[in-house]
Amino acid sequence: MKKKTKKEIFFEESLKLIHKKGFKGTTLRDIAQKLNFEVANVYNYIDSKDSLLDTYISDITKEFHDGIDNVVNSSYSPEVKLRLVVSKHVQLAVNRPYELALLENDWRHLKEPALSKFIEERTAYMNKLVHIIKDGVEIGQFRAIDIEIIAFTILSSIRWLYRKIVDDESKINPVELEKEVVDFIFMGIRKV
Repeated sequence: MKKKTKKEIFFEESLKLIHKKGFKGTTLRDIAQKLNFEVANVYNYIDSKDSLLDTYISDITKEFHDGIDNVVNSSYSPEVKLRLVVSKHVQLAVNRPYELALLENDWRHLKEPALSKFIEERTAYMNKLVHIIKDGVEIGQFRAIDIEIIAFTILSSIRWLYRKIVDDESKINPVELEKEVVDFIFMGIRKV
């Protein structure tokens, strides 16, 4: 197993602390104290607490967009596309739970222009998801119910997954989690 660099440890511990105390409740002093070094050393890793938030949210948002863009541009059916999108969410929850927690809980603390950019990106992502669902309804793969309700319900169903990873000591099998979530969602939208 590869040994983590000081920078990797810094970011990992910072994310855990922010998850525990919240973005507003976490100070640079808290981060320094957690890592046993002087506050001035924090600036070797980040410019500010706001830049930390902006960087993480931008990175995870880009990963979501890269994933859905690859799916949308594929030749797969809408059902397969939606399965892949949901699977990507589960995989990110498993592999980057603290970043997803930051995205879910702390995006409101972004400063302009990052806040407006994030809201724009979130809307664009939702539109891509709606497009996949709409295509599935049109060709009869999904039930003909309100497309936006389906999209919001899917996102609401998977938005909490990072908590299962962060807070669960049982260490759930990620493959089983992915299958259970995908199966659950498709039981509700698949046309029978």
